[in-house]
Amino acid sequence: MRLNSISADARPQVRTLLIAAAITIALWYIPFLSVLSYPFTIFVTFIHEGGHALAALLTGNRVASLSVALDTSGETYTTQGSIFAQMFISSAGYLGAMAYGALLLFLIRRAVAARYVLIGSGAFILALTILYGLGSPFTIIMGIGIAAGLIAVATYASPRVATFFVSFLAVQAVLNALFDLKTLFVYSFWPGARTDAANMANATGIPAIFWTLIWIALAVLILSWAMRCYSASRARKAQQDLPFEESMGV
Repeated sequence: MRLNSISADARPQVRTLLIAAAITIALWYIPFLSVLSYPFTIFVTFIHEGGHALAALLTGNRVASLSVALDTSGETYTTQGSIFAQMFISSAGYLGAMAYGALLLFLIRRAVAARYVLIGSGAFILALTILYGLGSPFTIIMGIGIAAGLIAVATYASPRVATFFVSFLAVQAVLNALFDLKTLFVYSFWPGARTDAANMANATGIPAIFWTLIWIALAVLILSWAMRCYSASRARKAQQDLPFEESMGV
């Protein structure tokens, strides 16, 4: 994204986003600091698995269980339903995490109060834990801990800190989704790998690598849309020379 393509009122928020991205990358690659990013990676795993759960419910299926693991992986077991339902549920993990990050960027840009976003995210994680995660002690501990942490930041942090925290969560969701898709691309060549793309291959008979590439393309489109919204001006301009209508936003 070129600097001159970013509206003036968006540049402070873009700088905040870049700082959040730099911190995220530093936490991943600087020795001994990666442990600090661990709770955020687990958070994104919850969002990923929550995407599967929501897709199952939207297609009239039932969620049997949801769990996250110490190695940051996760599993969600649902009834299968039709082929369309299986495809939708399988696709909702990686794309759901990317869509969540894009939604946070959109909400930040539209000046939605960060505390509401954090409380909503915390409530979502807590609901997933209570409804579907009680079979896994680690899921219970992390779900309650993450939800409590998000609500605590929403309650006690200043508006500026809360907004930065939401930006940081958005970056975590987007970058983790992209890196996970890169890993999925590699696993797509491994026979017998248990992945969402393998589930798609089993449902459709089309190789896993095809679905991985489709998801990567869709993730890039989602991110591109989010960044366009993020960098555009919030100001609405009045369209001129419309004698028969009131001014409309363009």
